[in-house]
Amino acid sequence: MSLPLLAFACLMFVTLGYSVKCWLSPFGDCRKCSGMGHALKADRKGRLKRGKDCRRCHATGKRIRVGRWIYNRAARTYRAGTR
Repeated sequence: MSLPLLAFACLMFVTLGYSVKCWLSPFGDCRKCSGMGHALKADRKGRLKRGKDCRRCHATGKRIRVGRWIYNRAARTYRAGTR
């Protein structure tokens, strides 16, 4: 098998794998708060306590994946154009 064909096969495998992941699990953990929904603060004694709610995920801890966001946008555009 030639090198370009192997590279294309690997690229297709990764793309299909990511699209299946976006289909099965459209939401992933927030990258800013690591899925906790809030920040951690330490008081003066060094004990951890809950900080402010995460502004990026609105304290849910979940964010929509990039691939699912692109799919939703394309589907919305297609539906708006066919009405």
